Amino acid sequence: MGDDNGVNGDLNDNLKRQSTGDPQLDKAVQQWLTWDKNPWTRAQIESLVVACRVDDLRSRLCSRMSFGTAGLRAPMGAGFNRINDLTVIQSTQGLFSYLSRYFPDFSGRGVVVGFDTRGQEESGCSSQRLAKLTAAVLLSRDIPVHLFSTFIPTPYVPYAVKKMGAAAGVMITASHNPKEDNGYKVYWCNGAQISSPHDKEILRCIEEQLEPWSTSCWEEELVESSSLRTDPLVQINSCYMEELTSLCFHRDLNSSCPLKFVHSSFHGVGHVFVQQAFQSFGFAPPIPVPEQKDPDPNFPSVHCPNPEEGESVLELSLLLAERENARIILATDPDADRLAVAEKCGWKVFTGNELAALLGWWMFFNWKENHPDPAETQGVYMLATTVSSKILQAFARIEGFHFEETLPGFKWIGNRIHELSKTGNTVIFAFEESIGFLCGSMVPDKDGVSSAAVVAEMAACLHNKNLKVFEKSPEVYGYHVSKTSYVICNNPPTIQKIFSRIRNFEGEGSYPKTCGGVRIVHVRDVTMGYDSSQPDLRSVLPVSRSSQMITFTLENGVVATLRTSGTEPKIKYYTEFCAAPGKSEVSSLEEELRKVTAALLEEFLEPEKNNLIRRFV
Repeated sequence: MGDDNGVNGDLNDNLKRQSTGDPQLDKAVQQWLTWDKNPWTRAQIESLVVACRVDDLRSRLCSRMSFGTAGLRAPMGAGFNRINDLTVIQSTQGLFSYLSRYFPDFSGRGVVVGFDTRGQEESGCSSQRLAKLTAAVLLSRDIPVHLFSTFIPTPYVPYAVKKMGAAAGVMITASHNPKEDNGYKVYWCNGAQISSPHDKEILRCIEEQLEPWSTSCWEEELVESSSLRTDPLVQINSCYMEELTSLCFHRDLNSSCPLKFVHSSFHGVGHVFVQQAFQSFGFAPPIPVPEQKDPDPNFPSVHCPNPEEGESVLELSLLLAERENARIILATDPDADRLAVAEKCGWKVFTGNELAALLGWWMFFNWKENHPDPAETQGVYMLATTVSSKILQAFARIEGFHFEETLPGFKWIGNRIHELSKTGNTVIFAFEESIGFLCGSMVPDKDGVSSAAVVAEMAACLHNKNLKVFEKSPEVYGYHVSKTSYVICNNPPTIQKIFSRIRNFEGEGSYPKTCGGVRIVHVRDVTMGYDSSQPDLRSVLPVSRSSQMITFTLENGVVATLRTSGTEPKIKYYTEFCAAPGKSEVSSLEEELRKVTAALLEEFLEPEKNNLIRRFV
């Protein structure tokens, strides 16, 4: 770690005195070398100082991470804008300060802390170490910490927050991001991911006191010695698996199901937990992809650990399914909150929207079986983010339940579930198109573990009726075709320029009037709070100035959205053609959607001109 005596002490003093020529940067370097006790990340900054790598030092030390999708997410390594020991300690100090002010009974409620299997040898960081440091900061201030003793799926943290009545939860994870990344995901006392104003207030509290309080903040050993630390693993796992059976409707069919299932956990946490979920439903465990079932933070068998990428990352699953004659492939992302599904029929990989349509139908079908009184339907809701398919909206119109849209991100869904539950309503299904599903509402967050078991039961029930999953598409509610993809932009000013151009496309304050030659009838710009379809021109959805999102409704029925990602350097684009029931000429619908999608990309984003990287498939 470097000591303050002898040669190392002299070296540290020399480094602190060495000037970069930038007073602000010199101060940041001195702060880092004074505060950081991690030998690997200290060495990274020291080597950059010696090599006079001013630009690299400035990018690492002269800006801070801001709270994005419910918390922090960034590459691991040295620097105030990266995930490391020091920034996690600083973040936890800020979290403590805010929770202390907000909850009079904070010292009685405590915080839940969990972690996934990520790690980076060169910075001495691992999710487990960062979780222990999170706990150490809280324990040093006599706050009870419910720290899981081993890696868990992300949904276990919000589930535990609600079950244990904790003030908040922290999950150390970067979900499906590249191996270089990690994150600090925060949940509120209602189990939902934090949203405004809590995120901004926590960030303000972090910045109020950046220096670590004491050496106790660095003592991982506190989690072993403190009487205020508990391990909720056995209790929460048992409660979760027991409560999961409330989503099981056909156990008798499951136990005799002849279907074989393959499961990949993408080198993450999912293997053990999906196996247990299957057993809770009465199924034999799925066949694991052997190369991917054990945790490995390097994700060696996939070019990116995101099952949303489809066939390009499901190769090993497909090969195993062919060998084992398995019908269904289930793939959870590294922290097991997302789920990809493929079915053997020339191997159909379902999009998030396609699978959501089926799961929505399945959840309502079973809810109706158990609640035959039509009056009870009035208290039933399904939720989806605004960039997701509108097929459940069509479903709701016919069946009589409620459908609502939220802003992108499950934090909005989770908080809406909480609000609806307070008025006696029930959310039976919610989703976002990026393969995030929630069946029931036992966890106010997307959950790949429970969704995997529900998909298996749906497949088994359909198989009993001699149907494949893809054959049970609710086309009676109107045929919907959709396209979701993205481009990568590593230069934030370029993103600003692109969206500014769209907002001034045909003169100042004038949005585009056509896309691919088709007239645009409505524009909704959530970033600016504008919606041309409303009498007062104000967006019904909350204004979200921290990200970019514009939606176009075209004369032909296509709805197209452009938005920035909250966790990655991407501009995402979504298009959907919602045809009325009976108008299901698939090829013509898909061709028209293809033309609009291509125009949206070329006319509005201009990939070549803006040096955007197209999606690798």
